[in-house]
Amino acid sequence: MKRNVLSLSCMASSLVLAGLLGSCSKEQAAPQAQIPSLKVVTVETADAQLFNSYPAILKGKTDIDIRPQVSGFITKVCVDEGQHVVKGQPLFIIDQVQFQAAVDQAQASVNAARTAVANAKITADNNRQLYDRNIISENAWQISDNQLRQAQASLAQAEAALTSAKKNLSYTTVTAPSDGVVGSIPSREGSLASPSSAQPLTTISDNSQMYAYFSLTEKNLLEMTDNGTKAITKVLEQMPPVRLVLADGTEYPMEGKVATISGVIDNSTGSASARALFPNPSGMLRSGNTGRVLIPVTAPDAISIPQKATFEVQDLRYVYVLNDSNMTVTTPIQVLSLNDGKNFVVTDGLKPGDRVVVEGIGTSVRPGMPVNPVEAE
Repeated sequence: MKRNVLSLSCMASSLVLAGLLGSCSKEQAAPQAQIPSLKVVTVETADAQLFNSYPAILKGKTDIDIRPQVSGFITKVCVDEGQHVVKGQPLFIIDQVQFQAAVDQAQASVNAARTAVANAKITADNNRQLYDRNIISENAWQISDNQLRQAQASLAQAEAALTSAKKNLSYTTVTAPSDGVVGSIPSREGSLASPSSAQPLTTISDNSQMYAYFSLTEKNLLEMTDNGTKAITKVLEQMPPVRLVLADGTEYPMEGKVATISGVIDNSTGSASARALFPNPSGMLRSGNTGRVLIPVTAPDAISIPQKATFEVQDLRYVYVLNDSNMTVTTPIQVLSLNDGKNFVVTDGLKPGDRVVVEGIGTSVRPGMPVNPVEAE
């Protein structure tokens, strides 16, 4: 009986010991199993393309304010806002009654003047014949000839008045001075239109090509011209195509070209105005749009890392670099302020061959942490 009890006791002790050993082995194996697999990149040197970004405002190739040349009430608006028009197409009709009456009156004056010329010519011709026959004096003939000249001058004056009246009548139909798109139309039927009005009837914008206006600082100009050793015209010829980022953050699909850079720096802003030209065949861009002009800059033999691989502490930027034991080491770096929005160009803190963790930054990665590295694409 005692032997059975001892056997059972020994068996129980063996089971407990086995369980403890198994538990210890699991606890020892657990840390190895919990080492996270994180993506890393091995840094190398290569040419990096970056972009200088400049706020810009877009304007059509021509933005023409439409103003009436005569005063009157608008009787008809022939177009609508946003409509594409061609040169010479009617936009507004101004009340024509008074201007048509002026044309009729001027035409009557011309007819009367022509009659007066005809009568004066008959008199002058008759007096010329009488003078040639010594029937009347030279003075009498000269008076009739002067009256003819005066009648002819009156006719010319009447014809000029008729031309002016017809021109004013034509101004009552306001037409498009060029192809383009109609802007806002603040004045409608019944509104008084006047050449002296501060607000135009509308604006016609030729947006087949768009100008993006932006500013360059004095420092930018010195960098572009190698401290003034290059001419601006030469810089413009060598400048690569530029890009345009729209207000919603999307990139315009067509590239543009910097066309002009002002030769004068504004003392109040310390900058010079520049203009880039972008094609706009679909009419997607409109006058008044805003965006950013991106001018490419190449950084030779640069070390680039993803921005998501970095973090900041007290205005200093850091990355996690793996040492030979695959342990994370907090490493301070310095980067260029110029970037493409996705990557940083590192100027100090990294060297070719360093392995930088690019996954879990700010969430799961800690200093001195073992990592199972997985090379990122």
